[in-house]
Amino acid sequence: MDFKTGLVGSSSSTDRELDLIIAGGGPAALSAALYAARYDIEHIVLESYQPGGQAALTALIENYPGIKTISGGDLVANMKEQAESWGAVFKMASVISAVPLKDRIQIKADSSTYMARSLIIATGAAPAKLGVTGEDKFYGRGVSYCATCDAPFFRNAHVLVVGGGDSAVKEALHLSEFVSELTLVHRRDKFRAEPYLAEKLLSCGNCNVMWNTTLKEIKGDEGVQSVILNTPEGEKELELDGVFMYVGRKPATEPFSKLVELNENGTVKTHEIVRTSKENAFAAGDVTDNELRQVVTAVSDGARAASAVFDMLQ
Repeated sequence: MDFKTGLVGSSSSTDRELDLIIAGGGPAALSAALYAARYDIEHIVLESYQPGGQAALTALIENYPGIKTISGGDLVANMKEQAESWGAVFKMASVISAVPLKDRIQIKADSSTYMARSLIIATGAAPAKLGVTGEDKFYGRGVSYCATCDAPFFRNAHVLVVGGGDSAVKEALHLSEFVSELTLVHRRDKFRAEPYLAEKLLSCGNCNVMWNTTLKEIKGDEGVQSVILNTPEGEKELELDGVFMYVGRKPATEPFSKLVELNENGTVKTHEIVRTSKENAFAAGDVTDNELRQVVTAVSDGARAASAVFDMLQ
């Protein structure tokens, strides 16, 4: 098996020791892979079953330096192609657990076990659930967390978007190109999103914003038919066809809870940007407690983490 180039097969279990395992498949992991390959660090990227992470599901990225506009899918595909051109090694697998074993780290994936001198945790974060009545019942039947994935199913429909950050506004803008009417509810009286995005949404002809409003319940039969909202004027029922949630993200850090210290919100506690409580484990991207979570900061974290691994191995 050639561990220097190409895609590693997903069969056969191995205890082969490597210098580095990179867990994740989004921008942070892809950047770490590129730098690990350039540093000639013997490694494998354990890429999850959603290649590219959440970034790959973003319809349009307009704030990545040097690229005016690009889809998230195209951007991460370019990143992976570049990393592979330098010899980065990818395997389609999810990490189940990572535990310290003497001065090494034992990483168990779906069908393989690895011993590594170091680990970069770059597994990203998944959309958080709001926890309202009907959310789980109608998931996949009108409730969604990805406009890029599901917008075409709501063509000429009326949908609700919940949230007020960059993700909510970006996805609402994408949805507005498909739906006949879009209502966005935000629990505050102003957006947390970039002003440019906020102004773009507010000037959108088929979008309506309800401030200081929260979602209480999702109702329906076979699919979503209406929602109950808590508004400043009291409860209000609104008939519509779908609900898109953007109320935060849940970091994918559970497999690493016995290896590194986590914050109360589940993110990896870091210092010096990418260093964790375990000296040979590093974290990059949305799994960390760093405040700004953008593609540009994720790739920066990945580069820093790979550089820190190189320095440690020396």
